[in-house]
Amino acid sequence: MIADQNWESRVARETKGQSARRQLRRLVAERQALLVPGAANALGARLIEDAGFQALYITGAGLANSHLGMPDIGLLTVSELCEATARISDVCSLPLLVDIDTGFGNAVNTYRTMRLVERAGASAVQIEDQIFPKKCGHFAGKGVVPLPEMLGKLKAALDARQDPDLQVIARTDAISVDGVEAALDRAHAFIETGADIVFVEAPTSRGDIERIAALPAPQVMNVVIGGKTPMMSVDELRELGFAIVLYANATLQATILAVQDVLKHLKHSGSLRGYESKLAGFEERQRVVGKTFFDELEQRYAGD
Repeated sequence: MIADQNWESRVARETKGQSARRQLRRLVAERQALLVPGAANALGARLIEDAGFQALYITGAGLANSHLGMPDIGLLTVSELCEATARISDVCSLPLLVDIDTGFGNAVNTYRTMRLVERAGASAVQIEDQIFPKKCGHFAGKGVVPLPEMLGKLKAALDARQDPDLQVIARTDAISVDGVEAALDRAHAFIETGADIVFVEAPTSRGDIERIAALPAPQVMNVVIGGKTPMMSVDELRELGFAIVLYANATLQATILAVQDVLKHLKHSGSLRGYESKLAGFEERQRVVGKTFFDELEQRYAGD
């Protein structure tokens, strides 16, 4: 069910956030391959909640692609990320996993970033060990910072959180740079430092995926259509014990294809007559964005 639009008091908003964080912590502890699609805007978040998912991922790549029209190469700012997170939190009651890239600077910047995204409504925050400017985890030419630098950022993120149920996901991109052994070593160091969840990005074989699954903490698997990682089913990943399975930009990829299709049809035919079955109807569009709630508000506050 789509959550009602609301502008709550700060206390009520914090209560909502705490409830979502506790819910996510419970789901992660089950290690049942929680299926988490990505959203790049509030409309996408409404659709994910309406489809019955239990959590969503606010994707840095998706924000860069959809808000900036640019690739995922470290161009997004922390203020843009927090604004998008707050907008999504306003219309969606699901736990939000928020991608903060490299923390937007050093450990001190990471500390402030954590405070900002928690206030915006995050239930979990993902930080990675790439050098700045970072790149999509499935791009070539990446680099990772020295391990002590990443551990400093991780410690800052852990110290900055106000709600102990806010989980920190520590991601390493070291497989593409130094190989799977180095990535696993980093993951173990993240766990020893206190990371709640670990995320080893872009494994290239099932054998590597199985080794990641053996880590002594909940793990994330990122399924990227056209990316470097072999595609495994959620049942297979559940059997291995993964806690979270991300489809970070599946909705974005579907949107690109659908928009290209409708624009091609409109350009060549000059009309959408006969194409209506491929479009959401007017009433469905209003349902998705919660128009009934605003109609009720208008009636409630109308003058006599």
